[in-house]
Amino acid sequence: MTFVSKLRNRESLVGTWVALSDPAIAELSASLAFDAVVIDGEHSTNSLETITEMVRAVDAGSADREVGSIVRLSENDATEIKRVLDSGVSGVMAPMIDSADDARELVEATRYPPDGVRGVGYGRGTGYGEAFPEYLEHANDEIATIAQIETEAGFENVEEIAAVDGLDGLFVGPADLSAALDMFGETESDGFLAAVDRVLEAGHAVDKPVATLAFEEAEIERWVDCGFDFVLAGVDIDYIQAGATQAITMFEDALDGHGGV
Repeated sequence: MTFVSKLRNRESLVGTWVALSDPAIAELSASLAFDAVVIDGEHSTNSLETITEMVRAVDAGSADREVGSIVRLSENDATEIKRVLDSGVSGVMAPMIDSADDARELVEATRYPPDGVRGVGYGRGTGYGEAFPEYLEHANDEIATIAQIETEAGFENVEEIAAVDGLDGLFVGPADLSAALDMFGETESDGFLAAVDRVLEAGHAVDKPVATLAFEEAEIERWVDCGFDFVLAGVDIDYIQAGATQAITMFEDALDGHGGV
């Protein structure tokens, strides 16, 4: 079963978030037990060329099983979506979706006519043209579309957004949504958890998965308990920071054990 099928079936999925620009990180991430790798194209220095190399790296790192490759776009823009999809990505996640119209534009940009407005072109996704016309026959049904709910307008319109035909799921951006609701960083507060419940209910009412991002073990447990279907368990930058901090602590403990240098 493909990642997109698992997502649409609301299976419990775990992913990782890659913001750094080295394709080796994407390849290594895909070689682990993650269901998907999200490549950040918004808050990163990643160019389209780098994103394409990272999608290729995800495929290389997951040769023995399918790992989904999702690109978080810089904006909900049909031209950017078209170019990202040509890289062969499994799906896209668009930030700042404020309304059902925004969500419909996202869906239409991922689909070829007559279902959408995606232009037909050569690229890695089509085997550089060798996969025509088979790719065009199936692509409209095989691209995942995820809307980020992270603004006040998006939150207020979440039920209408979730109900848009062709939209596969919602993503709660904890930092942005908590800021938009004037409770920045208060992700354990009753107010924010009530907002999370509303987004979850909106998605699940139309049998669509809801995803989010977690950094620490307690956060992962909290979001799983809340009912999130797809949890991105950390970001590459945070992994490096946490690993380095742990290494320094182990070194200092070792020094203490030997009475210093």
